[in-house]
Amino acid sequence: MRYKKLNIFLEKFIYSLIVLNVVCLILESFKVLRIDHQNLFETIEIFSIGVFTVEFFVRLIIAEKQENKSWRTYFFSGYGLLDLLSILPFYLPLIFPFDLRMLRVLRLLRIVRIFKLGRYSKSFKTINLILKETKPELLITAFIAFILIILSSTFIFYAENEAQPDKFSSIIEALWWSLGTLTTVGADVSPITPLGKFLSALIGVIGIGFVALPTGIISSALIDKVKQDRENCHECPHCGLRAKED
Repeated sequence: MRYKKLNIFLEKFIYSLIVLNVVCLILESFKVLRIDHQNLFETIEIFSIGVFTVEFFVRLIIAEKQENKSWRTYFFSGYGLLDLLSILPFYLPLIFPFDLRMLRVLRLLRIVRIFKLGRYSKSFKTINLILKETKPELLITAFIAFILIILSSTFIFYAENEAQPDKFSSIIEALWWSLGTLTTVGADVSPITPLGKFLSALIGVIGIGFVALPTGIISSALIDKVKQDRENCHECPHCGLRAKED
């Protein structure tokens, strides 16, 4: 019982520390705050790195002691690589000399710590499970998207190449327009010929329906998952709280 409480406390502590790191990373983007509270940010960073480093090596040791497993099982897993990436930006500049541009890229890698929440957050675990369950449907959607992008890029190239040879010089150049139109985000170029405008309107309408496909797949799976979890839970007659059935 004590071990379970300690485990819950440690999970919540690391969860909070990850959130704090992300907040600090955002606040550091303000020059005034970065200069006025530099010592505070550095203290939080060093403390966090210490905790994450200890966590990383503890998990390596635990993985080594498990039956039919070794430290490599954890080290080369998704979570293991994520944990490693979350601490590397701090240690690498201490070992190897980097120019300022490379150092900025390494510091940017600190944002990967937010993905560590996936290990401790039930919501992240649910989303991960849903993505795995809907993987075939999402792959089909991605394949359809690839075909639509190639077709629309080809059509708009032949429709606009003569009128705008600088903007639609090749099918590859037309890909950016196709992506922007199909995703309804919008591109920085637009057709000017009647055929090109017709294709643009048609592809834009198709894009609206296409964007809704993966959204519908994921939202439907999420609703089913929530209903399933509720059906597998029972309400305690004493406290009124819901808990999963064994």
